[in-house]
Amino acid sequence: MTKRIQLSSALPEAYKSIVGLHTVVEKAAVDAGLDQRLIELVKIRASMLNGCAFCLDMHSRDARELGESERRIVMLGAWWETDLYTEQERAALALTESMTRLSQHQDVPDDVYERATTVFTEAQYVAVAWAATVINALNRLGVTSHKPLPADPR
Repeated sequence: MTKRIQLSSALPEAYKSIVGLHTVVEKAAVDAGLDQRLIELVKIRASMLNGCAFCLDMHSRDARELGESERRIVMLGAWWETDLYTEQERAALALTESMTRLSQHQDVPDDVYERATTVFTEAQYVAVAWAATVINALNRLGVTSHKPLPADPR
């Protein structure tokens, strides 16, 4: 794989701003009463769709540390075919997929929006949508830079 310029370190002020935004969104999710594992599922699913190995590795580890099961992490690629996820998680994953695939569909379908706003409060919906937005931005930096994985912690 071609070694590339690491965008996060090439313009650290911009990267710090995104990390700051991430922190604001994480706090909004907690303040809205969302389970941190749900937000990690959003990050993992978007990272799967975007092919960001660095973020997949990081957020899968973070989810496990929060008590998420290996099975549910692995099954995210086919979440809609199982009953492993709650209604809120299913709505969050559908919204994340729609937001991540905007270039394909140019919209978040009304049924996805309505499902999400039915199972989430407004503050929760806002936090989930912002979480999807931030992870998509971070994925783009990681994929474009071919950000290397950290050493295996085992």
